[in-house]
Amino acid sequence: MTETITAPATGVREALYSRRSIRAFTDAPVADATLRELLTDAARAPSGGNLQPWSAYVLNGAATDAFRARIREAMKKHPFGEPPEYPVYPEDLPDPFRSRRRDIGELLYGTLGIPREDKAARLTQFARNFEFFGAPAAVFFAVERIMNVNQWAHLGMFQQSFMLAARERGLHTCPQEAWAIWHREVAAFCDIPDSQMLHCGIAVGHADPEAAVNHMQSPRAGLDDFVHFVAQDS
Repeated sequence: MTETITAPATGVREALYSRRSIRAFTDAPVADATLRELLTDAARAPSGGNLQPWSAYVLNGAATDAFRARIREAMKKHPFGEPPEYPVYPEDLPDPFRSRRRDIGELLYGTLGIPREDKAARLTQFARNFEFFGAPAAVFFAVERIMNVNQWAHLGMFQQSFMLAARERGLHTCPQEAWAIWHREVAAFCDIPDSQMLHCGIAVGHADPEAAVNHMQSPRAGLDDFVHFVAQDS
């Protein structure tokens, strides 16, 4: 199949504003060469001391399908996955962070028409994470265990650069920390060494323009909520 190219973002600002977590992809393929280009570009992300502490494991086409099949089998035995190696969210999350997390969940399920009381439908939707929401390709990102919080920040810059580079080429992504509960399966399939810790997966592909969930825009706090201009007394 020939790779389909959709409308690209034409600048950094447009890429920032058009990037969103896509939860319904088409089956249009993404070429291996395109994924190589995206990762090459993303590797220009800064890292302290130029450590470049990241590793990326790419699934595409048949490999993606084989991995999805493996996870379906694993879910039959362990429907709620494995204990994650790191807490995705802090315990006793305070406001405003707790409210933001709750509100985005309600926005998502509301967009999908799934009421709060329909727990089964919500679990089914959550399980779509482990199908990469239908994306033909995905990249798992890992970091060396010897690294600390500072290098995890550098990994995040690499991931953000990857997602913005994808928008430049007309592709969409979905960063998925949910893969933390399947870190052992991911490591076994991708042959990730014990010296590395899985952080997340990012699904890559073409957004389904007909899916209402893809038009959901997550809100952002106002500038005054998190920006503090430090005054200098005259």
